[in-house]
Amino acid sequence: MPGISKAQAAFTLDEPVIEGRYAELDGYTVGFETHKADVDPAALFAGLPDDRCQSPHWGVVLTGKVVFRYPDHDEVYRAGDAYYGAPGHLPLIFAGTELVEFSPTEALARTMAIVGRNLAATKTAQGEKAGAER
Repeated sequence: MPGISKAQAAFTLDEPVIEGRYAELDGYTVGFETHKADVDPAALFAGLPDDRCQSPHWGVVLTGKVVFRYPDHDEVYRAGDAYYGAPGHLPLIFAGTELVEFSPTEALARTMAIVGRNLAATKTAQGEKAGAER
């Protein structure tokens, strides 16, 4: 059975709002995430079906809180909770939240391709705005 620790995870993401380490285990991506700020990333899912995350996620909240928003209800998970986030959710993340999450690699990659494009467009727009203000 494959396994990995946070220290062994090869891919690292270090942004102002999130620190993440990720690795693939037998068709699943495991993510060790530390969230540094409150974030509502809903706009980043624009262009996906219903403008919502289409990847399922299983995880454990180590500290803090995460909310999965669905069209008809919210699911709130706190430190010590295990969770399943079904496709069609929007996450809401809070500063100080640490979690370990498992997602099917292919579904996650399809979703993250759109999220990545939206994030790049947001950063470009912010850079252009900052340049115009100088």
